[in-house]
Amino acid sequence: MIRSMTGYGRSELQNDSFRIAVEIKSVNNRYLDINIKMPRILNPLEAQIRKELKKYMQRGKVDVFISYQDLTESNMEVKYNARIAGEYWKYLKQMAEEFGIENDVRVSSLARFPDVLSMEEEPVDPEGIWENLQEVLRDAAVMFDEARVREGEFLKNDLDGKLEEMLGHVEFISLRAPGLIESYRKNLQDKVTELLESSSIDESRIAQEVTIYADKVCVDEELVRLHSHIEATRQELSRGGSIGRKLDFIAQEMNRESNTILSKSDDREISDHAIELKTSVEKIREQVQNIE
Repeated sequence: MIRSMTGYGRSELQNDSFRIAVEIKSVNNRYLDINIKMPRILNPLEAQIRKELKKYMQRGKVDVFISYQDLTESNMEVKYNARIAGEYWKYLKQMAEEFGIENDVRVSSLARFPDVLSMEEEPVDPEGIWENLQEVLRDAAVMFDEARVREGEFLKNDLDGKLEEMLGHVEFISLRAPGLIESYRKNLQDKVTELLESSSIDESRIAQEVTIYADKVCVDEELVRLHSHIEATRQELSRGGSIGRKLDFIAQEMNRESNTILSKSDDREISDHAIELKTSVEKIREQVQNIE
């Protein structure tokens, strides 16, 4: 099977203690570019997260959003900063002595000064979160992969149709092209005969001109290569896997051959089919950009 580089997947896990959510989405890219946005407490797990994700993707610009919320209150604790409390007390005593006033500060008053007492969140052990995060990550990645496979099947069917269109144009040109040379010979001979009237015709000169013309308009090699490229594309689509780069290269070659055929053609019907052929190739090039 083939995969599109466009996909989306999401998974969530929640219990009485925590809530974890993972969202994955991607667009086309020449290489694999994974961008992860997550809480700072999960930063130590980034290498493990990337390793897990790479099991499900090889190309594309992938954005991963991870959220983690602790639903308990047991991770909050009161912190007492004795150094700051001591500084406050020292300067309060100094003020009382300097101004000759009573130092009536009580413990409850001192505790209300900024930063003497504070509520702080206990650090979370990221390794303790990993088992649950890995489960959610896998579920989201599987959904993401399934979406890309569905889109890949659509791309495969679309490409098969466009390859069939190409083959039709190639076969038309293959059948019509040989007749052009004979038609050119006859027209040339008729014109020379008309000009020379009763004079004899130099058949060798006619043959030379026909040979030059045949060499100029001959597209046999281009047609053979196009047949080969169409068959190679079909084989790659059937084989599946990560074939995007290879298909892109083949499409470039098909574009080169169709351009050559169009440039060599001086027959209207062949030109029309060559233009349609080039249009089909351009559509194929656009589509293979979406394949992993």
